[in-house]
Amino acid sequence: MKNIVTIVIALTLYSCGKKDIEADAYGNFEATEITISAESSGKIEFLNLDEGMLLEKNAVIGQIDTVQLYLNKRQLVASISTTNSKSANVLSQRKVLQEQLKTAKIEQNRIASMFKENAATKRQVDDANGKVSVLQQQINSVATQNAPILNEVKSIQVQIAKIDDQLKKSKIVNPMRGTVLAQYSQPNEITAFGKPLYKIADLSEMTLRVYFSETQLPNIKIGQKVSVTIDSNDSSKNYNGTISWISSSAEFTPKIIQTKEERVNLVYAVKVLVKNDGSLKIGMPAEVKL
Repeated sequence: MKNIVTIVIALTLYSCGKKDIEADAYGNFEATEITISAESSGKIEFLNLDEGMLLEKNAVIGQIDTVQLYLNKRQLVASISTTNSKSANVLSQRKVLQEQLKTAKIEQNRIASMFKENAATKRQVDDANGKVSVLQQQINSVATQNAPILNEVKSIQVQIAKIDDQLKKSKIVNPMRGTVLAQYSQPNEITAFGKPLYKIADLSEMTLRVYFSETQLPNIKIGQKVSVTIDSNDSSKNYNGTISWISSSAEFTPKIIQTKEERVNLVYAVKVLVKNDGSLKIGMPAEVKL
């Protein structure tokens, strides 16, 4: 009986050792995690998300209070109307002066003709020319008065554009398709610019970071197909993977991967992309076979 137990143990150890030999690299799954932060300050009116929820790209999932922004915008719009009325008044004055200038030029030409026929004096000619010159200067002066008004309108328009941008950013829009990993804020809370709201990651395709020794490098390349294995209950489960990145520099084998003796070896980090069927989780260990 003792011999039978010894044989079983030996076979088990041999099987485990054989499994380790078959695997060319070891590592853990990871995903690109993105923390979504508030782009505006105020009370969170609503926030439709929960941990584990799958969110679509560009989905509006929340709203930050915009009452003050809306009121400020209305005030600026009213200011534009007032400023435009000032500009209209200046332009009407210029129009009156332009009509007077037309009349003055007609009179100027008439007196000039009369002067040629000795029917008008030099003083009348000078008076006509002077009147035309004065009106032209007045028109230029009115145009100068209107320039600051137009600049004021442009300044207000810029302020309105800023508020429109703030109103847009008050909507909490999910930037990518993915699964909510953590939620940091709740509805009715007061948030501030840059405060984290939730963390999200695209888990439809996972990245397996594994480590290959220097002697294995000639056997791998970017785009290469590999076999990925994870533990599933008492058996194993296989996936197809694609090498997407190979580190250009060596590093010591991570402690979580190999034994103490093997940790002194230099290895190269490699990323393998694997389609997720729902079973793969962040941090899950896996093996790669070339």
